[in-house]
Amino acid sequence: MTIESVFTGLKVLDASSFIAGPAAATMLSDFGADVIKIEPPGTGDPQRRLSSVPPSPRAQANYGWHLANRNKRGMVIDLKSPAAVEVLKRLVEWADVVITNFPHGTREKLHLGYEEVADWNPRVVYADITGFGDAGPDARQPGFDLTAYWSRSGLLASTRDAGAPPTVPVWGSGDYTTAIAIYAAITTALYRRERTGEGANVGTSLLATGVWATGTLVAGALAGGTPFELHDRKAPANPLINPYRTADGEWFMLVASPPHWPGLTRAVGHPELLEDPRFADLEGFVRNAAALSELLDAEFRSRPFAHWTDVLGRERITYSLIQTPEETAQDPQLRANDIVVPLEGVEGLAETISSPVNLRGVPKVPAKRAPDLGEHNDEILAQLGFDPAEIAELRTQGAIPGTTGTEAQSP
Repeated sequence: MTIESVFTGLKVLDASSFIAGPAAATMLSDFGADVIKIEPPGTGDPQRRLSSVPPSPRAQANYGWHLANRNKRGMVIDLKSPAAVEVLKRLVEWADVVITNFPHGTREKLHLGYEEVADWNPRVVYADITGFGDAGPDARQPGFDLTAYWSRSGLLASTRDAGAPPTVPVWGSGDYTTAIAIYAAITTALYRRERTGEGANVGTSLLATGVWATGTLVAGALAGGTPFELHDRKAPANPLINPYRTADGEWFMLVASPPHWPGLTRAVGHPELLEDPRFADLEGFVRNAAALSELLDAEFRSRPFAHWTDVLGRERITYSLIQTPEETAQDPQLRANDIVVPLEGVEGLAETISSPVNLRGVPKVPAKRAPDLGEHNDEILAQLGFDPAEIAELRTQGAIPGTTGTEAQSP
């Protein structure tokens, strides 16, 4: 049974690779869009292999591929072949949305530049993702989320403790954040097209979303603000916002503010701190951060996490257990809120992660496996109007692989 959703009938050409662009197309597919993903011949999109590259968790199933490309139909096209131009042209004419992350220069050579695409289909919403933006000295510099999103934005330099060198953050996290930005750009352009009938050229960059994520600190720098030193857990800038460890070895993040202070003093068994002039105001918390964090450290280490869950909850103080990804995967809150959802058709992978955009009362399309390499070539080519002889000629000319989709399997 086909589920009608927001984008049922919307046609999307996913001509992007790795994570950010494909994940944006997946978000559209979650709400019913028909997404055709095109890949180069050979090994296809490099995202097919990222789940096997350290430090990705080792698993039987290609979980990363299915996360970023579920619910799509897949084609293999050699865009470098002159014979592929007609296939690409018909795909663009078919599409409402075209997504690409080919670098400037390369995309034009492959007939995926905006001017040529818009000439083929003036109503198309053309969405692209770059590392560092469309202008400036680094516009054509290749970028990944670890470089453009994390490193260049100021985020990585700020996400470490005092005295510690920069680390390697969770790779792909910047890509999935950027996917939300390009999804928002696409849906904004589609709304505009409903009002004006006009297509649009939209985009974002990993750098732009990284700076947005670091917005508080970068905006502070724009204001000429004086930054605090890097976080020191034993002498934090604000001891009410700090990780603490419990007697049973659990870590949790405390996020309190001065209005929570009376409740926190009761929770840790030191109501007399309310009369301590050192902690009479926020400035006092900052000046005496080392002393207060030492006291809180000792108290939180004296009892197990279950105790603190009870007393902090009773005082309505905000905190959270600091979970590992493995613990998060088993968190019942994820299934109660459809953050983790069933996935159909993948051996060794019964669930995947839903996109974070929800319309209450509007169902998402049930998640089904991502396509095998070139799986839908013949089906889509026939849909585009190519007859069997023309499809055979495309194979002869090298525009598409010589094998059918059912013979080409993803790793």
